[in-house]
Amino acid sequence: MNKHQTMSNHMPPVFEPPAMGKVRVVPLSFSATPDDGFRVQCEAIRRLLGDRIELLPPAVLGGVLPECDAVILPQVLGDAYRQLDAFRAITVPILVVTSEFGTLSMWDWEILAWLRSAGVQPIAPYDLAQARRVCAALQVRRELAGGKFVVYQDDPGEGMQAPIFKRFYWWEDECSQRIRDRFGLTIEKRSFRELGARAKAIADADAERAWKEKQQPVSGCAGRSVTSAMKMYLALRDDLDSDPTIRGMGINCLNESAFSDTTPCLAWSLLHDERGLIWGCEADTVAMLTKHILRRSIGAPVIMTNLYPFLMGQAALKHERIAAFPPVADPENHILVAHCGYLGVIPRSMATSWTLKPKVLAIVDDNATAIDARLPEGPITMAKLLPTFQTLVATAAELTGYVGYPGSDCLNGGVIRVRDGRRMMERLPSHHALVMVGDHTADLRMIGNVFGLAVEDICA
Repeated sequence: MNKHQTMSNHMPPVFEPPAMGKVRVVPLSFSATPDDGFRVQCEAIRRLLGDRIELLPPAVLGGVLPECDAVILPQVLGDAYRQLDAFRAITVPILVVTSEFGTLSMWDWEILAWLRSAGVQPIAPYDLAQARRVCAALQVRRELAGGKFVVYQDDPGEGMQAPIFKRFYWWEDECSQRIRDRFGLTIEKRSFRELGARAKAIADADAERAWKEKQQPVSGCAGRSVTSAMKMYLALRDDLDSDPTIRGMGINCLNESAFSDTTPCLAWSLLHDERGLIWGCEADTVAMLTKHILRRSIGAPVIMTNLYPFLMGQAALKHERIAAFPPVADPENHILVAHCGYLGVIPRSMATSWTLKPKVLAIVDDNATAIDARLPEGPITMAKLLPTFQTLVATAAELTGYVGYPGSDCLNGGVIRVRDGRRMMERLPSHHALVMVGDHTADLRMIGNVFGLAVEDICA
């Protein structure tokens, strides 16, 4: 496998999600007159997590709860065994933070196991960083409710490569409605034709001025191609500035590429690094939603890319216009990952190497650009929500290296090793998958409870 000589394998800095406002959390007591231990632990929680949560006045388990994002147990007592109905009546996430270190206490395990056996799913972090990620997930849960994803599309499926694009669930009204019902998030559709025309109408001088301020590494593309990419950035930035309810943006940039003389890759990189914006290639709202939850809750770099399992053989190779997969010891457990000629759209802040280059795919305008970038090699997590939005499938894997094929649609793709490629083939939800740097499967199981999601290992 060929490797960039300049590439380093350092981990990008851990992303701290932008401030989303504190979540409202009610401490639950087992009695109307909690003891000093309860009050001391509430102060510890406030000290350790107070930048993310607002502790409301305590309430009694089984009593009426005020409007809140979650409840928290600063103490767990044996009275829990006699109050199962009260636990079952709670409709918001239940956090257990009973130690002065921002975690559960070891003595809680029996009661927690009893609650889980009865169908109650308390969230019990066992280190402070995990507790903070749970709080971030609560913030994301609240942020999604009442927010929107804006997707630019006109007649999806009817443009380029229609036989492929007409198959995708994320464009179905049912999909958008399920997202709204499940997360309170609206999918707002706007015209890509209009966006493309508006971007083209921006003065060259404005785009060139913006480029001087934002200049990024480039190779092989300059002049009009960069100017057009910056015009798309300015048009999208204007839309983002005009609507504070926007949580993410996506464009049907391949299938309806005739509406623009550029691609939004550079815009997505800049808007993510400036605003924390979550983006959606091909207007894949399921990928956007998964990415939003993962990125804002856990903070690790995460991108969307296409999966080409070695087990697919010629069906995968033909699509990427390559002759063979790279030689590996156990090909059935390997996947080539690539999107738009390279690994995928990777914001510069996430990358170990990053360059804006000319487009690769024939499906987009000759003036378009693409991002040639890499994530660090090593442990990764692959994930995506299932169409019912009740389950997140995820698995730990390893990004083992990179491979490129001159003259193909894979000039710099990644090679991923999974534990059981055949099992994965039986359960893949999509050709689009989210790849997150690091093994975060334990955190995902805990964060899944915040959103009421079952988390299943797709390779198990």
